Amino acid sequence: MSAHAAPERPVLDVFDPRQYGRDIPHDRYRHLRDHHPVAWQEEPEVLGWPAGPGFWAVTRYEDVVRVLKDSSTYSSYLGATQIRDPDPADLPFIRRMMLNQDPPHHRRLRVLVSRAFTPRRIDRFGTVVRERARFLLTRAVAGARAADGTCDLVTQVTDDYALLNLTDLLGVPDTDRALLLHWTQRVIGYQDPDESGTPALGPDGRPLDPRSPSALRDMFDYAHALAAHKRRHPADDVMTALATDPELTGPELEMFFFLLVVAGNDTVRSAAPGGLHLLAENPEAYRRLRDGEVGFATTVDELLRRHPPVLTFRRTATQDTELAGTRIRTGDKVVVFHASANHDERVFPAPFTLNLTRTPNPHVSFGDGPHVCLGAHFARLQLRTLYEEACRLLPPSLESAGSPARLVSNFINGLKSLPMRVGGA
Repeated sequence: MSAHAAPERPVLDVFDPRQYGRDIPHDRYRHLRDHHPVAWQEEPEVLGWPAGPGFWAVTRYEDVVRVLKDSSTYSSYLGATQIRDPDPADLPFIRRMMLNQDPPHHRRLRVLVSRAFTPRRIDRFGTVVRERARFLLTRAVAGARAADGTCDLVTQVTDDYALLNLTDLLGVPDTDRALLLHWTQRVIGYQDPDESGTPALGPDGRPLDPRSPSALRDMFDYAHALAAHKRRHPADDVMTALATDPELTGPELEMFFFLLVVAGNDTVRSAAPGGLHLLAENPEAYRRLRDGEVGFATTVDELLRRHPPVLTFRRTATQDTELAGTRIRTGDKVVVFHASANHDERVFPAPFTLNLTRTPNPHVSFGDGPHVCLGAHFARLQLRTLYEEACRLLPPSLESAGSPARLVSNFINGLKSLPMRVGGA
């Protein structure tokens, strides 16, 4: 970063992914919102990943929305959408993904995938999703009662719930479903040794970027094999729709599969246990939900506001500009912080109160602007159904059986475990 952007004094760090393994740094977010709403962040080497040039952290709601909506000033294409800069050699490849494009090219891809991701197709899965939620919760409760009364809602319920719902929608055979979880953990959890394992090293001895073409080759080979199968044996699923779309190229099919497998799985995989944890921490809100005093639609949005599945998204300035009184230069990285925006007191009264009837609730957990989440309807369907069945099948008092384990990541707001006491009456 050039000297012009250096702040007069250091500001609080919200970059280091290790702090998110402990908790969301809400105190730091609030300090930045109040005093440095567009704050320069250093980007040191962490966990073996190389240092970067630094970036601007955008923490106020109004500014976050402005960045997300203004794709002509804040580009997804120039440097892609992750905080860490990709290898320059990989950037043309990464830019093929819809997430990393700007209008008007982004709109073409969004229209193509929207044909497959129709509300009708998604709503058809409502019965299957409910049966799955009921089965997984019932099995977890029965297992807890047969043991010590406790279970891990992540490993026994929400991981399988998110994964199996997605594979049904895509049309992935039962025998291949574990592959999707493996790819998700490898790409999303790359900062967390528990999720990614020992990272593969490149020729320079540095960890291999999980978004690089070489790291994704096995996923892409599978996508083409599955697409070929769907052309021979079409079904009413998303992969059949994509595989038989004459306007979709082979490379575009690869990147759509990558996006759907990773983003489609991890959105619900992260949001679902976060919502259950919030209900356990707020017994009166949970009681009101169980008793029908509040609705599930507003509940889903409030739980998403408090626990957004995605923590950050990066843009790159296309021109010299100003944001919240801060001068930003062409080429600077600009990173929006969703969890901070969702708790901005300027927009959300009593933001740390879990208000299941909060209306309006303009949270940015699914983004905003041209990149607003295409799968938001499917995610809300899954979350609403899971919480409905949890209220029926889990005990009237949710009791923690230990602290949840959080994902080490400054990108995904993930829980790796959520031990709960559910074996009571």
